[in-house]
Amino acid sequence: MNRYLPVARQHFLAALASTSVVVKSISAVVVLLYLLSWVVDTPYALGVTPGYLFPPNFWVWTLVTHGVVEQHVWGVAANLGTVMACGRLLEPLWGALELLIFFAVVNISAGLLAGLSYLLTYISTFDLGYLFAVRVYGAAGFVGGVLVALKQTMGDTTVLRVPQVRLKAAPALVLLLLALLRLSGLLNSCADLAAYSYGALSGWVYLRFYQRHSRGRGDMSDHFAFASFFPEALQPAVGLLAGLVHAALVKVKVCRKMVKRYDVGAPSSITISLPGTDPQDAERRRQLALKALNERLKRVDDQSAWPSMDDEEDEDEDEVRTDTQLLLPGGRDPSSTPRPAGGPVGASLSSTSLSSMSQSSGGPSAGGAQHPESSIISFEDAPSRS
Repeated sequence: MNRYLPVARQHFLAALASTSVVVKSISAVVVLLYLLSWVVDTPYALGVTPGYLFPPNFWVWTLVTHGVVEQHVWGVAANLGTVMACGRLLEPLWGALELLIFFAVVNISAGLLAGLSYLLTYISTFDLGYLFAVRVYGAAGFVGGVLVALKQTMGDTTVLRVPQVRLKAAPALVLLLLALLRLSGLLNSCADLAAYSYGALSGWVYLRFYQRHSRGRGDMSDHFAFASFFPEALQPAVGLLAGLVHAALVKVKVCRKMVKRYDVGAPSSITISLPGTDPQDAERRRQLALKALNERLKRVDDQSAWPSMDDEEDEDEDEVRTDTQLLLPGGRDPSSTPRPAGGPVGASLSSTSLSSMSQSSGGPSAGGAQHPESSIISFEDAPSRS
């Protein structure tokens, strides 16, 4: 275990160095408040306590600070991992400022809605423990919002192969896991479950209706509808209920009405952009296609083997040896051929070349008969020079 810690630390620092100032600042605040929790009760001072959030106390600063407060090492790891994932996956698409706005919206909304839920629970039960014994803090709310954002941008990405689980099912699966942990008694309170649920809901509302981008505001595509977070068997009923709620919110002007866009300047008569063909759907498909292409090219590069330099040198030596053997009669090595005494090899080669040229040009032989002679130079036929 100890030998893996330096490697993990090196990878974490390398990933942190490539992020923006927003990610580095949030990570530094999380670590600093964790160290401060050793001497100060930070969940009490900086976490959301429902009895202190509302009048007459108004501890409103806790809505901003509760998302970066941690008391345990695993909480710090989860918080930093979530922030780093945002820096690697969401920040290149949104930008640092939009990521900071999303972080603030999700945490403030999750803390406010969780505190309001505990206040309503106290009103129905008159149990003061729901007001002053509950502490809402940690990364649970932001985790819910980030999973919703990843479902929007890369929902078709496979998280597990056996069984096959896609990223678009992660928000519902994590919610189910937290509910099971609470029912089994492994979670001391429902604070994490409430924060996660409201963080996911607030993140979806912001991304669905209010986030500004180059194509307008919000994402009204079908793959990001509220019913898509539920199993297919429940989607029709949930979609009908969500439609009624959305219509009511449109009437009170909390949400905007879904608008179809008509491009009358298109080559055809009228081009209608329906919600199912939203430009963000096309962008999502383009990113998936690029990712699949990169993975395929990487596999091809890994399978192709580069030849070694030794193999190339051996092939060059074989080619030179073959060419030399073709130049000699009988395939003998020129080094084994006796060199004529008393003269340089150049003279022998020149005389032999002349005799060969004269014979190949049709000159008569000693017997008076013409025989076709080869133009290959032979060292044995070269006359010796005294």
